[in-house]
Amino acid sequence: MRLSGIEAPHYRASVDLFTRSWTALRRAVAKLPDEDFAQPSGCAGWLVRDLACHLVIDAQDVLITLVTPAETEPTRDAVTYWEVSATPPTGDDPLDALIVRLAAAYEEPRLLKFHLDDVGSAAGRAARLADPDLRVVTRGEVLTAGDYLSAYVLEWTLHHLDLVAHLPGAAEPPAEGLARSRDMLEKIAGTAFPASFSDKDALLVGTGRRAPADAQEAELGELAARLPLVLG
Repeated sequence: MRLSGIEAPHYRASVDLFTRSWTALRRAVAKLPDEDFAQPSGCAGWLVRDLACHLVIDAQDVLITLVTPAETEPTRDAVTYWEVSATPPTGDDPLDALIVRLAAAYEEPRLLKFHLDDVGSAAGRAARLADPDLRVVTRGEVLTAGDYLSAYVLEWTLHHLDLVAHLPGAAEPPAEGLARSRDMLEKIAGTAFPASFSDKDALLVGTGRRAPADAQEAELGELAARLPLVLG
């Protein structure tokens, strides 16, 4: 990775939004009282502590990807980065089960908070220092660093919604992250969600985290039959 020079405005905006979304998510975890780590999250089969452990893995993935350069042309961008399925996760996947065991090994929430802050801060610094045009490899695909970081705005925003799903007192994702994530999800879907849907509702209903109300389902029209869009 090399230090970037004067970045294009669109890239600077992407990095800023990545940073704001990631910082807000880490801050929300850091402020949770210990008892909240035993509460369910918005991810099937995961408690809040399991989701926090997954975020540690996500931060490691960011660090690994940004120092794994490629010499070939990009094969994906910020939208096509995502694999889309119609089958919601159940929590029974072996990797999901591994996360649960790893999270339990921390025993005390303060240790998990410390590890997330340590690795997560490093991932944030790496994002700010990355060359936007650097081609990187992840999951066997090539993207520019700029597109990769843009894709992760959706990751952070969805997981922030997962974090606070059963914690009404916790801070929600930044509004600009919600708006950008909705825009990406609509591009993935190939159509817009009804204007009456808030950004949060579009993301929750669109990804199967919440069933649409009867009125919402009617407004979705033909799109309802194509939901949920399960991203992986």
